[in-house]
Amino acid sequence: MPRRKIRVTGAPKAPLGAALAALRAELGVPEAFPAEVQEEAERSAKAPALPSYDATDLPFFTVDPAASTDLDQAMHLSRQGAGYRVRYAIADVAAFVAPGGALDAETHRRVNTLYFPDQRVPLHPTVLSEGAASLLPGRSRPAVLWTLDLDAEGRTVAVDVRRALVRSRAKLDYAGVQRQIDGGTAEEPVALLKEIGLARERLEVERGGISLDVPEQEITERGHSYELAYRAPLPADGWNAQLSLLTGMAAADLMLVTGTGILRTLPAAPDGAVARLRRTAVALHIDWPHHVSYAALIRTLDPHDPHHAAFLQECTTLLRGAGYTVFRDGKLPAITTHAAVAVPYTHCTAPLRRLADRYSAELCLAAAAGHTPPDWVLTALDALPRQMADGSRRAATVERECVDLVEAALLKDRVGDVFDACVVDLSDRQPAVGTVQLASPAVIGRIEGEHLPLGQRLRVRLTRADPGTAKVLFVPA
Repeated sequence: MPRRKIRVTGAPKAPLGAALAALRAELGVPEAFPAEVQEEAERSAKAPALPSYDATDLPFFTVDPAASTDLDQAMHLSRQGAGYRVRYAIADVAAFVAPGGALDAETHRRVNTLYFPDQRVPLHPTVLSEGAASLLPGRSRPAVLWTLDLDAEGRTVAVDVRRALVRSRAKLDYAGVQRQIDGGTAEEPVALLKEIGLARERLEVERGGISLDVPEQEITERGHSYELAYRAPLPADGWNAQLSLLTGMAAADLMLVTGTGILRTLPAAPDGAVARLRRTAVALHIDWPHHVSYAALIRTLDPHDPHHAAFLQECTTLLRGAGYTVFRDGKLPAITTHAAVAVPYTHCTAPLRRLADRYSAELCLAAAAGHTPPDWVLTALDALPRQMADGSRRAATVERECVDLVEAALLKDRVGDVFDACVVDLSDRQPAVGTVQLASPAVIGRIEGEHLPLGQRLRVRLTRADPGTAKVLFVPA
């Protein structure tokens, strides 16, 4: 599921660049890998455990951002009778990471890749994540290969998963895929991405699921100040995401049938969170009639519209209750579904960037083969939700602090200016402290003042915006 995406174009200068570096130090974010971890990764890169099944004859391709080199997924799409066959290859990280080794321990310490506006801090050494384990074109790689047969409506009718050697033929990016499909020049395996993606999107609507087309916030330096813009995702982004969701749903079903697994679960959003989102809609001049559901509203929004883009960014707050739920020996948990997906779902398609995916892959491979999962998986399973929760909290802190820093940089030359805004939240313990959403630029910040009008528009004055030392602060004008 999406996270808030924020990026600084070019190398950020002081004070923003220095503030981001200081934030990494303050949060104790690991950067360089210990020598023994790096050495183990380099050894395993040269001699991974290779599978016996060879699928290198299939012309797989990847679809990722143009600059990405940590490629988790490759696909091959074809027609299967009146329906489709989706072959989805996932990087087999377990072929490189020995259980109980220094590299394994380091991944449990890091848990996931952390994203800062100016750089990322990877889960695995780049010799693996951007090299030997990455599904780069023209290289044979060990993978967990999912074969999913779909009917004409896109519903899953058969699932197979096994280890396989695969070879990607092409590294495609979203913009290029979109141009090929729109221009009618895409070969069938690529053209089918749209056909299958649209079918899966229709099924998502039918079951009540929600996919957020979260735009990327981009802050660009202009002279001595910054400007905020949003890059809306392309339709190809969404079609590609549907294949990942399809695989995660198939994996969850497989684990539920066998009675042992780890799910990505999310309860329904509490009323208070939705009420806050409605106030954000007011601040951004988005019409949300009370008879219209959240899911119905999302499907009417245009991520190219700056106000809609800002609202979609805030919609990610409804995903904050998501967690990992372990079950075993046929004892299913009380909650097995993910509220946004609207069915059982698990993370299994990004093992280069997320620890849990390596374990869910092993559980699914064992389930499909009718075997007991490996001891190293079962031993680690109970502690995994807590480890992933700790990693998610760290990632959320990084996200929140980075947004604050970037928005302070954006507003640093506008202290004293007055803006149109709306109070979207008030502190339970300090009623004179709240959160305001500005109409333009579409940023959020802290406000302090007596009798703050929750859910109403007001004029606010910026009193502080220093990306080097403090967050933004507003007062009623």
